[in-house]
Amino acid sequence: MKYRPLPRTDLQLSEVGFGLWTVSTGWWGTFTEAEALHLMRRALDLGITLFDAADTYGNGKSEELLAKAFPGADRDKIVVSTKVGYDFYQHGDDRGRGQREIPHNFGLAFIREAVEKALQRIGTDRIDILHLHNIRMEQVDDQLLWDLMETLRQEGKIRAWGAALGPAIGWLYEGVDTVKRHQPHVLQHIYNLLEQHPGKAIMDEGASPDTRYLVRVPHSSGMLEGKYTTETVFPPNDHRVHRPRSWLLNGVQKVETLRFLENANRTLGQATLQWLLADPRIGSTLPNIYNEEQLVEFATAPDTARLTPEEMDRIAALHADNFGVRDEEPGKYKGTMSRETATA
Repeated sequence: MKYRPLPRTDLQLSEVGFGLWTVSTGWWGTFTEAEALHLMRRALDLGITLFDAADTYGNGKSEELLAKAFPGADRDKIVVSTKVGYDFYQHGDDRGRGQREIPHNFGLAFIREAVEKALQRIGTDRIDILHLHNIRMEQVDDQLLWDLMETLRQEGKIRAWGAALGPAIGWLYEGVDTVKRHQPHVLQHIYNLLEQHPGKAIMDEGASPDTRYLVRVPHSSGMLEGKYTTETVFPPNDHRVHRPRSWLLNGVQKVETLRFLENANRTLGQATLQWLLADPRIGSTLPNIYNEEQLVEFATAPDTARLTPEEMDRIAALHADNFGVRDEEPGKYKGTMSRETATA
């Protein structure tokens, strides 16, 4: 494992992190508590130190898992990242299956209380990285909210702060304006080799030298692991079952153009992470981890060969040609994708 410093802090981020979304929400299959804790502890054994939770994941479950997996002195071995902003206290039973959003509450009193409750669930005296969870333009414009984040840092409740963008891909100017106006320590967003827009544009237009990006969905919901076929069927409790079949068919076709990245010493999934880690603005990657074999594969990715300039150029050319896929429907994005228009 390799580590990257987070500017303006003394934190070091493992180049591969562990997102607790997978093991705490039931949207990637069902995990027993024992299975989740085993994967988390194994991740630390492999050098993963960044663990990314959210108070709304499993209505507090992801944070409770952190307390159980890393009690006592083990707490100081990890970087705890979590998120606040969804009011699951009042609406936790409203979500249903899939990624349906529940109401936000970014009131200052609510955020303060949410931080205190998160600290209690995690069993810690500080949160290393606190995100405002899936902000909208209203939150970008709310200077008092960002002032509160800095106040919490000065109080020692948190060590670094930023925002997460989502839940779906998009949110271009929410990201750009957050970085430009508030210079957060981190910004978490979707970005991967297949889905490069708007992730690259967020980083390019934001252009803050001291902000680091935490990349989620780096394997495009598993597509870039290179194991799907046109016959792949997802179980009914898996969120991917709701995607259109064209996503699977087009994705499999695209992945075949990237097989040149595989070799005897590097899988496609590892090469996908190396493509991201070639960008020094990226602080860490947060692949979806749902079994031990995959965990080992991803955790060892930073130790594989970096992509060559020729490989990077070939990827850029393939992306410019949409990886050979013709007549694909344009991507659907959420949030503010132009200065003139916004979509909800």
